[in-house]
Amino acid sequence: MKLNITGRAEATLRQLAPPEDALLRLDYDSEGCGCGVNGVPVVRWTRRTDEWDEPVDNPLFDVIVHRQEAVFFQPEMKLDFINNAFRLSSPQGILNPIISPQTVVKEVHHDNKAQS
Repeated sequence: MKLNITGRAEATLRQLAPPEDALLRLDYDSEGCGCGVNGVPVVRWTRRTDEWDEPVDNPLFDVIVHRQEAVFFQPEMKLDFINNAFRLSSPQGILNPIISPQTVVKEVHHDNKAQS
């Protein structure tokens, strides 16, 4: 799996990156969607990893995806930043047209509260 990140998305991700080392996670967010197969692909900064995580090819950031969630993504994807939102797409189409910057940092903020 490969994730290409545009210059606009890279600049915004760097602004949102936590001060400590973190990984960018491709996540299939099913929160509030009823069941695990209903959800939307998103990206999030995270410090948490587990044995089921797999690396995603990207030269800019360390990117991971949970092995069981990989089926919800495409082999080749692009992350862009358009109209104050991230857009995740692939040659097959748009996976998520609107990923808010708040979503990208949501897990990291949650991690900080858990460590307090």
